[in-house]
Amino acid sequence: MVNAPSLVTNPFSPPLAVPHDPKFCAVPPGIDLLEAIVQLKKERNAILLAHYYQEGDIQDIADFVGDSLELSRRARDAKDASVICFCGVHFMAESAKCLAPDKIVILPDLEAGCSLAEACPPEALAEWKRRHPDYTIVAYINTSAATKALCDWICTSSNAEKVIRAIPENEKILFVPDRHLGDYLIKKTGRKMELWPGSCIVHETFNARKIVALKTRHPGAKLIAHPECDASVLEHAEFVGSTSKLLEFVITDPAAEFIVATERGILHEMRKRAPGKILLEPPVDTGPDAAKGACASCNECPHMRRNTLEKVYLALRDLQPRIEIGEELRLAALRPLERMLSLK
Repeated sequence: MVNAPSLVTNPFSPPLAVPHDPKFCAVPPGIDLLEAIVQLKKERNAILLAHYYQEGDIQDIADFVGDSLELSRRARDAKDASVICFCGVHFMAESAKCLAPDKIVILPDLEAGCSLAEACPPEALAEWKRRHPDYTIVAYINTSAATKALCDWICTSSNAEKVIRAIPENEKILFVPDRHLGDYLIKKTGRKMELWPGSCIVHETFNARKIVALKTRHPGAKLIAHPECDASVLEHAEFVGSTSKLLEFVITDPAAEFIVATERGILHEMRKRAPGKILLEPPVDTGPDAAKGACASCNECPHMRRNTLEKVYLALRDLQPRIEIGEELRLAALRPLERMLSLK
């Protein structure tokens, strides 16, 4: 595991995010939000993209719901839309802007961040890169545009193994920022990699001992887990995969009961697509050593849940908050993103 170095000056200008003027942030009383959002999408020629971890009402009104890889492709291919309303977190909206620079990209809540993105600031990575110029840097997509710009490859949990296997065996690899996904990839591919010490505040809360106890009470249930979980959880899983792969597994596997070790937002789509299946939420660690900022009662991302139907309405109405990225930074971040998307 690498030690994150002291900070130095960021070699790229930071992305510009246009804030939402509070004087415009009033939702008219008595408005039918769902109807108003549908109308605004038409008026703005907007496409609404939502991650599986958004609240159910937002998923239901979205034009497309997916994981990070699927959403990146949808943003890139949204040729006919003028506006992309990205219902996710900040790094996702940044990626959409990198891939679709001609679109207005809006994020309902500009403060919707990510513990993984915060764990690897570009200043720290730039200093590490300066001292280790002979490494190939692979970044999980859960990173800021400024961090992506310093990397050679981007990956998602859907294609991370494919990205690692595409890198020549003689190249040394630094994987940022998720140490758990990195550890999982080392075991899957056999590649030695240096790992950045970051983690997801939601997946960190899952407690292996409590999950084993839950499996004992539900002996027919299969544990399915996202690779952002700790190895102590993954070793008990019948299936490990990205959010979309977990969904696919629940739909196609003959088992009737599943323990789903990832953010609870995916349960909404699972219940829609596999209505006969029993879905159990794994116990989480809420003790003094639990991940900072994690939900104390459930596996729910507090950043994802900052977006609401009211904020979606306001964002489409005012075309704010808007994501803007300087062209030098956008092109630098785009290079590893396109390299990832070029893999078949």
